[in-house]
Amino acid sequence: MKMKMELMLLTVVSVLLAAVHGQQTYLANNQLDCYNNFNSTDGYLCNGAAPSCNSYLTFRSIDPYNNPTSIAYLLGSTPSDIASANNISDVDPIPVRTPVLVPVNCSCSGNYSQHNASYTLKTAADTYFGVANNTYQGLTTCQSLMHQNPYGDRNLTVGLVLQVPVRCACPTAAQTAAGVNYLLTYLVDWNDAPEALAQRFGVDQSTLLAANDLSSDGIIFPFTPLLVPLKTKPTPLLLQQLPTSPPPSPSPPPPPPSSDGGSSKKWVFIGVGIGAFCLLLLLIALLVFRRQRRQHPKPNLPPKSSGDYTPSSLLPTTTNSDDTTKSWSAYSSSGLKNAVESLTSYKFDDLQKATQFFSESTRINGSSVFRANFDGDEAAVKVMIGDVSPEVNILKRINHSNIIRLSGFCVHRGNTYLVYEFAPSGSLMDCLGKSSAAISPLSWKQRVQIANDVASALNYLHNYTEPPLIHKNLNSSNILLDANLRAKVANFGLARAVELDNQDEDGGQGFQQTRHVVGTKGYMAPEYIEGGVITPQLDVFGFGVVLLELLSGRAASGGEEHTLLHESITVVLEGDDVRDKIKAFMDPSLKSEYPLDLAFSMAQLAKSCVAPQLNSRPTMAQASGTLSKILSSTLDWDPSDAEDLRYSRSLSYGR
Repeated sequence: MKMKMELMLLTVVSVLLAAVHGQQTYLANNQLDCYNNFNSTDGYLCNGAAPSCNSYLTFRSIDPYNNPTSIAYLLGSTPSDIASANNISDVDPIPVRTPVLVPVNCSCSGNYSQHNASYTLKTAADTYFGVANNTYQGLTTCQSLMHQNPYGDRNLTVGLVLQVPVRCACPTAAQTAAGVNYLLTYLVDWNDAPEALAQRFGVDQSTLLAANDLSSDGIIFPFTPLLVPLKTKPTPLLLQQLPTSPPPSPSPPPPPPSSDGGSSKKWVFIGVGIGAFCLLLLLIALLVFRRQRRQHPKPNLPPKSSGDYTPSSLLPTTTNSDDTTKSWSAYSSSGLKNAVESLTSYKFDDLQKATQFFSESTRINGSSVFRANFDGDEAAVKVMIGDVSPEVNILKRINHSNIIRLSGFCVHRGNTYLVYEFAPSGSLMDCLGKSSAAISPLSWKQRVQIANDVASALNYLHNYTEPPLIHKNLNSSNILLDANLRAKVANFGLARAVELDNQDEDGGQGFQQTRHVVGTKGYMAPEYIEGGVITPQLDVFGFGVVLLELLSGRAASGGEEHTLLHESITVVLEGDDVRDKIKAFMDPSLKSEYPLDLAFSMAQLAKSCVAPQLNSRPTMAQASGTLSKILSSTLDWDPSDAEDLRYSRSLSYGR
């Protein structure tokens, strides 16, 4: 009996020590030995306080996984989540070897904590080793791939779909009690050291070491995952400052660790074996790159400027080690230097001061946009990576009261900071979803005014800019509201200039096509989803969905049985009892304080805008004209004089 008690006590003590000291065992270089199993190679153990959690991975951009869409496809995430986490749009290209944040859901599968992805074998040369260490960059192991797939390592063929257990973990009870909310699976790079990483991510070094069961004189290796415990969501600002230099050429190995432990304090062990392995990976990557170049034609790029230089007028007025000419020249070659000539150039120090050093308290709804205050003048600062010159070039030549105004910029350490006018009332999506006792719901007049503002902005883009512009991603989250609840169309990251003078053989309006279909679920027109067709009617369709959101207060992709909002309006306006069906469709927060006749007219307009055939939709000029009449009638409408509309001629046919 005494022996049993001692064993139980020993077990409890062991568990407590494991929970406090070591979150998970560090992988070291064991993932390179595919035919031997180690305690750490199958994955992180399920010892989290919760069976599942939100987690983050790092992935370094490589060809062809060099934008949020392709990276999401590889790692089983979503493009919009990756874009939001990295302050870019869904289609922004990401420079090679740039660290990318990938939000995933981490959960227990058997004994191991992992995120499940899948990968289709592309060539006969694909192996478990190559998929794990080259394609997935060490986020999985060949041992776990072999254990979780039914195919033998010699029976892999092109087209087989592998289940990929991606390494991730949830905070333990002890970590949660200490305030840790997220574990970041960080891929170690050359010359990384725990001390520098802990400082970079704002965590205590001992906490970082304990999370990986590492001692203070342990060794970490490139291309291996390291868990970083974080109290708040990671930001791309942290990753962008981390080393991203390419691996050095193979060099003679350092002297082996001496008995006094002096050499054992080297954090990254660079040996002949690692160098040779790295050289092999580079050769494989080169072959893949050359094959991809042969298979895919080069995209049409904007012509380069005649000189790759930086005008002195664009340089910061003060010079420091952070804002360097080198970072400017990298952007000038991509077109930014021409795009920003009419904008105000901000110093990074001023942006830090205005945003309280980009504190979470100034972050807007968890996005990449921060609220700023420049000596009493409010603004919004959006942090972006990659080439932002297309969006800047578009916004620079737009001047409309219902389109968000870009006023300035700053380039700092590879990030671009765009300064916009501030919309204090947030997005239309937020306002439709925040109705409560403390926040009044949008009134009927406010909704019609917002719809008219958006229609006016789109009509301007389609008919009063040269060449015409198509927004391509109109949705209620990209419609911002100022202090007076007047609408401002924002987020032109996907916008495209099109020539509409050319006509097809039938005399119809010309169009463009793309193979890269990106947008927001519930707002994309059928011809765009199915064939990549881009015309102004794409914006008209999205506008129709926004009208339905204003009428119903429902989300575009919500509804019963996952029915898209635009699919429901036909049922409402056809058949019997149209009046009752419209009343049931309207936002309950409006109660009866709206004119049913005008609501019916607006619903009819929305239905025509979301017609399946693009030629059946009105132009934005026509839609804007109809809304102007609805707005005029709305402004004349007095809620106290609301009439009984049971005998309204426009609705009587449906009774």
